[in-house]
Amino acid sequence: MTYQEYNFDGLVGPNHNYAGLSFGNVASTGNANSASNPQQAALQGLAKMRKLMSLGIPQGVFAPQQRPHVQALRAIGFSGTDADVMSQALQQAPAIFNACVSASSMWTANAATVSPSPDTADGKVHFSAANLVNKFHRSLEHPFTTALLERVFPSQAHFVHHGALPMSDHFGDEGAANHTRFCNGYASEGVEFFVYGKAAFDSSKPQPQKFPARQTLEASQAVARRHGLAANRTVYSQQNPAVIDAGVFHNDVISVGNGNALFYHELAFADEAQTKADLVQAFDGLGEMEFIKVPTAEVPVADAVASYLFNTQLITLNGEMALIAPTECQQTESVHRYLTNLLKQNTAIQHVEYIDVKQSMQNGGGPACLRLRVVLSEQEQAAVNQACVMNETKISALEAWVKQHYRDRVDVADLADPQFVQECNTALDELTQLLQLGSIYPFQQA
Repeated sequence: MTYQEYNFDGLVGPNHNYAGLSFGNVASTGNANSASNPQQAALQGLAKMRKLMSLGIPQGVFAPQQRPHVQALRAIGFSGTDADVMSQALQQAPAIFNACVSASSMWTANAATVSPSPDTADGKVHFSAANLVNKFHRSLEHPFTTALLERVFPSQAHFVHHGALPMSDHFGDEGAANHTRFCNGYASEGVEFFVYGKAAFDSSKPQPQKFPARQTLEASQAVARRHGLAANRTVYSQQNPAVIDAGVFHNDVISVGNGNALFYHELAFADEAQTKADLVQAFDGLGEMEFIKVPTAEVPVADAVASYLFNTQLITLNGEMALIAPTECQQTESVHRYLTNLLKQNTAIQHVEYIDVKQSMQNGGGPACLRLRVVLSEQEQAAVNQACVMNETKISALEAWVKQHYRDRVDVADLADPQFVQECNTALDELTQLLQLGSIYPFQQA
């Protein structure tokens, strides 16, 4: 049976804004309260999807979440009409209001962890929505994420959906941003690789001191158990606490994997040698792992973070691998020099394609943040909600929808304007028809 890896990208919402909420994410906090361009952001995301499709990578799309999250504001004591609630929150608790209008759900790599059917005990695709408990604004996402996944992947014969882990820092789970699957062909059994920031129940283990470790070992182990993964094909590795303190808030900011290759910075892991040994052992019988290490002397961690060298999409292209990199990699001298030299070497990575996702980059997420990888068999592909699978006609329809409904400038004050909120809801209502999602948003159920 033929398997393919689909990239499901999060569609940037009409309220795209820079609230600067993500402590530990340098790009996010550095652009706080700047004016944003939702139309450009959404069109950049759709252009990325079109580019990947042109390279032969199947694409899907996820709808954005409704914001402001008025239910959360009501839960903490604001009352009256929705307009009253937003106005009160903006005046009395502006930081909390900003959290409840966050556009962070665009980064679909954090939505969930996915294990394909060749890896799971019951032979089904398993999804675990991430609790994102480390940040209040992101912890609001998982109920909608679960509902959305159930509508995009509705067949109980092929898909299993798990809700978020317990809402405690001890089980902090940030989804696929800290998870990679290695394989020698999508149809074969693979190795699932979980990277964590701390062991929450063992304070003797090292932890970052400046910025939070968002993913715990215990959360990673819980996801692996729920998905029915084989212990000998599952690897856990601790992220280097020092690079978390340098602004590497997720593993996908310091390493990326695909097929049998791991592309990583030499400071990515707390124990590089043990991580490599564990992966080689787990991959035994499946083929040979390839490790492509980027030395600090060639690319300092600060440059890797600024350019999002590792928040690239590493894809298989005509039997060879290619990096889908943000244009910031061209503009960062050390990174551009490294990639130019890399393509002259005999590694799995033989191509680099540059794309413009500046609106996302300014908010703290690169190309890899925007997508969730889902490996599907032919039968599983047929069981997906086909309205969420991209083709040229669908992308063109979404581009027209964006141009009709999205503003090209949004300031913080706009986010509490009832007229703007109504504009956003009108856009989302039409989107649910385009993607055949039914009445999934709270405003549609009121």
